[in-house]
Amino acid sequence: MFRPDAAHLRRWVRSPKGLFAGILLLLTLPSAHVAGWALVLPPLAAAILVAMLLDLPLLRWRDGSWSLPDGALLTGWLVGLVLSPYVGWRVAAATGALGIVAKHLLRVKRANVLNPAAAGLVASYFAFDTGQNWWGALPELPTAWIALVLVTAAFMTWRLNKLTLALAFLGVHFTLATVAAYLGDPARVAELYRAPDVHMALFFAGFMATDPPTSPPHPREQLHYGAIAALAGFLLYLSVGAVYFLLGGLLVANLWEGGRKWRRVRARRAPAR
Repeated sequence: MFRPDAAHLRRWVRSPKGLFAGILLLLTLPSAHVAGWALVLPPLAAAILVAMLLDLPLLRWRDGSWSLPDGALLTGWLVGLVLSPYVGWRVAAATGALGIVAKHLLRVKRANVLNPAAAGLVASYFAFDTGQNWWGALPELPTAWIALVLVTAAFMTWRLNKLTLALAFLGVHFTLATVAAYLGDPARVAELYRAPDVHMALFFAGFMATDPPTSPPHPREQLHYGAIAALAGFLLYLSVGAVYFLLGGLLVANLWEGGRKWRRVRARRAPAR
């Protein structure tokens, strides 16, 4: 059970979720200063608050005790940093809620299958035709600021032992784009090498594809997972060109990993022969 005292808070700040929250704050401050606090704060706060308020009783029902909905905090924060702030706070709140619903609907044992932020953002695109400009990845700041995204993403992947996954995704993503440029129309994929798409790819690889509950822990599976996410996302980009192509590719990889977990659980439950 969560106890909101100083010792527990210190341990949480040093945990992966606490470190991730600190990194998201580090990225939010400069990007919100440039975009304008009055514009970005209402949808960002709405996404976070609604996600946490919805997740709190669901965790109590699932676990039988009250706990801090810190996963929902990160889900709502990611939603707020990816959505265009012009969608308004009501749509941002609904998107955060959709992510939490997806988190609890599809599970293998105690782990959710779909990345909540990605699921909420894709569902919101179809439900509300939402825009996504990934303003939290600093695309509106001078080019040198991309170093902050790169360094913090590299630290997070190292801390989670998911560096193989992130490199596999980025390697396949940019290899496919390069091959497509040589074999087809370079103008069609040129934007993948410019802002905001480069910022999107780095932010996505470091902070979304590496989500511990929905991504594999072992390097071999991480190679497959990262490659599947990149390939599926690139095919979405070429076929429909929708803004959610990275997130859609991630959901495909989530389903692949969820199927692998389900088969492993089923094999363990099978009677010995």
